[in-house]
Amino acid sequence: MLVLIWAIIAEKNTSLPSPWVTLLEAIKLFSDPFYQNGPNDQGIGWNIYASLKRVAVGFGLAAVIGIPLGFMIGRFSFMAGMFNPIISLLKPVSPLAWLPIGLLVFKAAHPAAIWSIFICSIWPMVINTAIGVQRVPQDYMNVARVLNLSEWKILTRILLPSVLPYMLTGVRLAIGTAWLVIVAAEMLTGGVGIGFWVWDEWNNLNVPHIIIAIVVIGLVGLLLEQALVAMARAVTYEETGA
Repeated sequence: MLVLIWAIIAEKNTSLPSPWVTLLEAIKLFSDPFYQNGPNDQGIGWNIYASLKRVAVGFGLAAVIGIPLGFMIGRFSFMAGMFNPIISLLKPVSPLAWLPIGLLVFKAAHPAAIWSIFICSIWPMVINTAIGVQRVPQDYMNVARVLNLSEWKILTRILLPSVLPYMLTGVRLAIGTAWLVIVAAEMLTGGVGIGFWVWDEWNNLNVPHIIIAIVVIGLVGLLLEQALVAMARAVTYEETGA
């Protein structure tokens, strides 16, 4: 139905390419996705790879900082009192609003884009991890107190297994946001990347390539999310009755 509606609109609006024209362009495009004709003329495969690299670095930094911070906020009330107002203040800010700060500090587009990914990815991880820690059944903590377990054993034997589903939910939300933001950030910063590729194709008025890029961006985002959903399902458990 979507393709049919697209074909009808394309028939009435000649500036929009038809599904058949777009399919032919996609076949041509993916016949050699890793060609290189200079720094600003590379195949779509290299552009996707560049974007995924930026997402991996920014996302990885957010996980390294955000997940331990979420554990501390959920575990210690004084940490929650310190950080909750800051999180509430900064979380609603658009990630692209941080991009000029990154350009000012790092003086380069590549680290500025990674900075934008980091700042948008960290909040879901911190919040969901903290909520997971706070929702650990009190009975578990009482048993740990009776057994006089160390803080390390409480973390590894009780908190981590209980919090893992919440933590992976935060990771899944963060990866979706990160992939969304990198496309917009690359449109503004330029260089190699799927966002810059879309903007470059728009400047060349190559609409079929823009439609192909939209589908590719959606598919990559879907694959990333489904991989994390599968991980979350593998570690999620249901509490049973007595």
